[in-house]
Amino acid sequence: MKTTTIYDVAKEAGVSIATVSNAINGKGKVSKKKRDEIFKVMERLQYQPSVIASALMGKKTYTLGLLIPDVSNPFFSEIARTVEDLAHSEGYSVIVCSTDNRNERVEKYLRLLEQKSVDGILIGTGMENGELLTQLAEKSVPIVMIARESADVSAHSVLTDDFKGGTLAAEHLLELGHRRMAIVSENFEVSSSIERVRGFRFALFEKGIGLEDGSIVSSDSSIKAGKKAAETLLQATERPTAIFCVNDILAIGALQAAKEAGIRVPEQLSIIGFDDTILSTVTNPALTTIAQPMDQMVKLAFGLLIKDADGDDAIRQRIVMSPELIVRESTGKPTLEA
Repeated sequence: MKTTTIYDVAKEAGVSIATVSNAINGKGKVSKKKRDEIFKVMERLQYQPSVIASALMGKKTYTLGLLIPDVSNPFFSEIARTVEDLAHSEGYSVIVCSTDNRNERVEKYLRLLEQKSVDGILIGTGMENGELLTQLAEKSVPIVMIARESADVSAHSVLTDDFKGGTLAAEHLLELGHRRMAIVSENFEVSSSIERVRGFRFALFEKGIGLEDGSIVSSDSSIKAGKKAAETLLQATERPTAIFCVNDILAIGALQAAKEAGIRVPEQLSIIGFDDTILSTVTNPALTTIAQPMDQMVKLAFGLLIKDADGDDAIRQRIVMSPELIVRESTGKPTLEA
């Protein structure tokens, strides 16, 4: 089968080769309508520009990188899908990398994306080594942090007010009458988890309620790990009447632990999550959670990344979105003895 060339695309689209080249590389005065028509022809003819050749010539590769902890987590899979949809509408492809919040994987993927000469990287994963991001920034690789931030690198960041989210969770449980509470957290190196726990503890402190260190259990971010962490808390002599989980995945694990232990939710135990993923509406009981405005966050982060990729270097922005308490069926007054 004959390989499609740029000449074939130009002929089919009824434009010059130069116009096709300008549309691919984002140069010249090519209208959005004409550019979309050219990309539709490219897709129909299955034309693939040489990304390597474009990179060597210092041109855009129309490829972006996205680092997330785990694509199986609905919150991050929803981020990935939204990024891919936005990227497709702008003529970009996306390389999605799941890091499990492991430093060695983060480093491996960042080096891979640099080798691929991506036009920009969205980072939604926890990471310790800020030096790698600094090196990429110094090489003019645009970077935007989403649902995360790093004090070690000057990059745009779009995130939820995690501290406020933690306080909302605590205030809800306090209003219901809970006084004996516990937390299931992610790895304490993840900035968002740190802030959620800090906000929760602060709200309790303001009401004169302390939270013992033994009441905070750290775990991997999975349903299985959340279940195991909750089991530890529920085996305590004075078990909590409410558990705050720093994401919905961990909260689902806590629901499973309670069910297996014969503890009724919310009559004997209230459970509250964070993220408001699609899973929070299909659990039994439906999960009370703290919602992040995911769509808005992704659109803002993507817009900042594309501006930087187009050479429109703006002053670094830190955009903080407001979380929202979504009350469902998994929280209630501690009416029965725990």
